[in-house]
Amino acid sequence: MPKMISVTPETVIAHTEEWLEKAVIGLNLCPFAKAVHVKKQIRYVVSQADTPQALLEELQTELELLAETSAEKIDTTLLIHPRMLNDFLDFNDFMEVAEGLLEELELDGTLQIANFHPQFQFEGSAADDIENFSNRSPYPILHLLREESIDRAVEAFPDAGMIYEKNIEELQILGHAGWNELNLSYEKPPKA
Repeated sequence: MPKMISVTPETVIAHTEEWLEKAVIGLNLCPFAKAVHVKKQIRYVVSQADTPQALLEELQTELELLAETSAEKIDTTLLIHPRMLNDFLDFNDFMEVAEGLLEELELDGTLQIANFHPQFQFEGSAADDIENFSNRSPYPILHLLREESIDRAVEAFPDAGMIYEKNIEELQILGHAGWNELNLSYEKPPKA
């Protein structure tokens, strides 16, 4: 049985919104996030899944909903799952399954799945390297995005390819002390 974090869905969403506002938007880690946040076009879904299969079923529901709904209503979805996949390696393995589902539903090319995790670690980096924090979130999150929205954002932001490098540079300047000063509040996942 996976170790559980026991917080209410409302608290999980509040923590996620705080992270989005203070870190993602506040540090400009994603220059595209502010517009959809301000327009309230982000759908926040707190998964109740406690097995990978149940999470996969929720993911399918959310992918289909996003594909069928206008971008004006829902431009992007954050499927937050605090109850499982708290180990980053397990989460990474699940991402392969999630990508397979996207292909099975024939939504690859229409939607993408990005990911954030409290223990996110880029390949070849040490666990405490500051650049990992560009993809660290309060809880494991599957970020469902529309390809057309990404294309529009890239057109509006011609240096989109430089975002990763800029984030690393900014986070290195900020350092761990600066990150800690963001004072993000959330339940820490239990150690696996």
